[in-house]
Amino acid sequence: MAGFKNILGHEQIIEHLRNAIKLDKVSHAYIINGPDKSGKMMLAEAFAQTLQCEQVAKAVRGDSENPTDGQTAEIEACMECHSCKQAIGRNQPDIIYVKHEKPNTISVDDIRTQVNNDIVIKPYSSEYKIYIIDEAEKMNVQAQNALLKTIEEPPAYAILILLTTNADSFLPTILSRCVTLNIKVVPDEMIKKYLMSHYQVPDYQADVCVAFAQGNVGKAIQLASSDNFNDLKASALQLIKRLDDIDLYEMTEAVKQISEYKLEINDYFDLMMIWYRDVLLFKATKDVNGLIFKDEVYDIKRRAEKSSYGGIETILEALQKAKVRLNANVNFDLTIELLLLTIKEN
Repeated sequence: MAGFKNILGHEQIIEHLRNAIKLDKVSHAYIINGPDKSGKMMLAEAFAQTLQCEQVAKAVRGDSENPTDGQTAEIEACMECHSCKQAIGRNQPDIIYVKHEKPNTISVDDIRTQVNNDIVIKPYSSEYKIYIIDEAEKMNVQAQNALLKTIEEPPAYAILILLTTNADSFLPTILSRCVTLNIKVVPDEMIKKYLMSHYQVPDYQADVCVAFAQGNVGKAIQLASSDNFNDLKASALQLIKRLDDIDLYEMTEAVKQISEYKLEINDYFDLMMIWYRDVLLFKATKDVNGLIFKDEVYDIKRRAEKSSYGGIETILEALQKAKVRLNANVNFDLTIELLLLTIKEN
């Protein structure tokens, strides 16, 4: 568990949460809304840990030994008090993680048992009792209605934090009673520096991870430390480079190669799209510095010479259409074959 100061980006949300603690204006219900791996849990845990920190509580009340009171001090969990140490080990009794047994549903029983029936019991050792509900978009309507009753009339010590990839899935009555904090993308340069310093990733690999992650720190970290991602990248680029030499009767073999990555097909397509965008950029500017796949410059130059602007745009559109088709459950092999034929023609 990391404090606010160890979180990369999300400055506006951190400032909002720190000010809420500092000014004693903490809401009873928050929604943190953003893509998977974008830092929602880190923010929720840092907020919960800071709220329960014994040193922060003293500073905010103004009875800290430190002459800097809560109105001017930076609000940050001390990491040393009993509560902070418990929070780091995820066993602070007044920070409750709501779990669900069914993979795709948070049921009304989950909410009643872990939230509604528990929230009436006063905090065990802290000022607050904090409930973190991850994947909150999985609450069915009955579960949301059960939670709504608690959000409408919470005990003074209760705080609910809903983490979601889709805040639009909540009932309007829940949305209207929660403070919604929307995750924003983290600047590419910030993520690149972080990957290079913390994961010893070379700059060209960091560029690929950053371009691929699109401002999502968690996804960038996962890519930087994943052998599977390197396999995926190698397969996609190898296919692109040899597609010109593949005869039509060999197309089935190419489809088979892609089907090995069926579960990660959107990532596979994204890698191809990044490569063709590099081709388009080089064709327009002749500048290698702006390329993501800098280590592929020889093949990118060759492709840029062979393809027209219109042809590259057609390929990028075909990749986007293939994504849409597969999301609509169109036949996998047929979709891939059509895509490869379009790329080959352009």
